[in-house]
Amino acid sequence: MKNEKILSVLIDESGDFGRVDQHDPYYHVVMVLHEQNKSISGMVSAFENKLYNWGYDNHYVHVGPLIRREKPYINELRETRRSLFNALFHFTRTAPINYIGITLDKRKCNEDTGICYVDTLTKQIVAELKKNYEYFTHFDRIIVYYDYGQDELARIIVSVFNALFANVEFRNDKPTEKVLLQVADLICTVQMISVKETLSKSEIEFFYSKSDFKKNILKQIIKKEL
Repeated sequence: MKNEKILSVLIDESGDFGRVDQHDPYYHVVMVLHEQNKSISGMVSAFENKLYNWGYDNHYVHVGPLIRREKPYINELRETRRSLFNALFHFTRTAPINYIGITLDKRKCNEDTGICYVDTLTKQIVAELKKNYEYFTHFDRIIVYYDYGQDELARIIVSVFNALFANVEFRNDKPTEKVLLQVADLICTVQMISVKETLSKSEIEFFYSKSDFKKNILKQIIKKEL
């Protein structure tokens, strides 16, 4: 019996389905793709050992709070927070993963915003998956990981993947995939910052300038796009 070809799809989002905030009118979805035959166990161990040595044993890095110096990083110096970010960023750049990024501009929905958000986002996700349909159908199984934090997105994900592909499973995270969910969070945060006209004070402190962010962070992340 041949070995199964299994694709992990790890999903994170930024934003919500509420009314438009003119300062941040976007809703972002990121799908990190990992072919399970490409082992990352050694890289995961190296990453987790770094965190352990810095006093963050069994820790899930949340990139937004890390940049904004919010809990649990409120007492950490910028150098420590940057070290945590850089460790996850290095993992993201070097791991055998790809991603699909989707951005919904909520300002384009003037009436019945809830329905419009769902309709528009569904069409965007379908378009991206169909564009890469041959890639997805190459696998015997697709396992989708999402924490089901937002009901609307959960329903879209389940309906779209089931409609397009056979042999799809839906799960919460498991230990071997935990770091990849942190990768999804990092890419989602990078995608969110990339569409901002100006950086916040905390983002400037962390990345220095928009041009530095684009050159040092965004450019490297985009290379992983499917």
